[in-house]
Amino acid sequence: MSKGNFRTKMYTESGDLVNYWYAIGELKEFKKNKPQQRVVFGIPIAVWLNEDGKYSAILDRCNHRNAPLSEGQIVDKCIVCPYHGWVYDETGQCTSIPSEGPHVERIPNKKVESFPVEAKYGLLWVWMGEEKTPSREIFPMPVMDEHGWHYYYMKTEFTNNVTDLVENFMDVPHTVFVHKGWFRDRKQVRVEAKVERTKDSVLVSYDQPNDSIGFSSYMINPKKLPMKHTDNFYMPNNTRVDYIFGENERGFIISSTCTPRGEFDTMVYTLISYKFGWMTPLAKVGLNWYTRKVINQDVWIMDIHGKNVQQFGETEYRSTQCDAMHIYIESLREHAAEPEHKNKPKPIIKDIEFWI
Repeated sequence: MSKGNFRTKMYTESGDLVNYWYAIGELKEFKKNKPQQRVVFGIPIAVWLNEDGKYSAILDRCNHRNAPLSEGQIVDKCIVCPYHGWVYDETGQCTSIPSEGPHVERIPNKKVESFPVEAKYGLLWVWMGEEKTPSREIFPMPVMDEHGWHYYYMKTEFTNNVTDLVENFMDVPHTVFVHKGWFRDRKQVRVEAKVERTKDSVLVSYDQPNDSIGFSSYMINPKKLPMKHTDNFYMPNNTRVDYIFGENERGFIISSTCTPRGEFDTMVYTLISYKFGWMTPLAKVGLNWYTRKVINQDVWIMDIHGKNVQQFGETEYRSTQCDAMHIYIESLREHAAEPEHKNKPKPIIKDIEFWI
């Protein structure tokens, strides 16, 4: 870490988890010459879009008197502090101090820290690693360019941490309780699944071709094609849940990337991708309402869950077979946070069963 960079306790205790790209907004949220603040690992970042279409991100703190730069203005592609008018370019270098008049030699060399940003998959991403040259790729949000698929994003604030959220998004048994009548109903059906942990992912495939979800019987799968269901986690904060019917004839995919703003404050960007044949262009209005209803149920359960975790302090979980994927997710994230103190998780494949 270079001298003068601001780091929170959350950041310094996150180990290798910081060395990834994190989504900080849909591209449509950023208007030209209108700076905004985003927070990742508790670090406030001033983000702006120049008139030439280039995005910039620097620490949201003026070197002069610590005023938030995101409350300032953009002039000639630079951000101007709202307090005393100090001007910073996209690299964080101060280029003008009004009170010094023509004496540019008095401008300090100390920069405001800048962060690499990239626009991709309809989102703006920021690289949070100490090394400013990114060493990893952005998580590939799926099927956005594939024929027959439509998609939209849902942006959701959760009052819980990334680990418990991605476990929730990968969790089948909770659907018959939290989403009762909306996603699944309890039938006491035996489910078999294969869980695989790789060096940077947890992959789950279900042997349940006759399963269905909520509205699938009349919209997604009117022909009652066999369903292939997979739940996948990709380090450090991404999940992809696929429901594919037939030979990719129809499908419904939920892809989420989680951005930790605080320990129990996470922004989730969820890409809903769907292909329903001739009904695809007509589905968005009803589907948007339905998916928001289901996600809000998860917001509720994760809110009360997070409050209880904080109330009781150190987390103690008791696990059954259906939690195998969660244990593997925890092992990958915990090792990344403390690589020198945790044994590196080994690849493993496990067959499990549970009832829903």
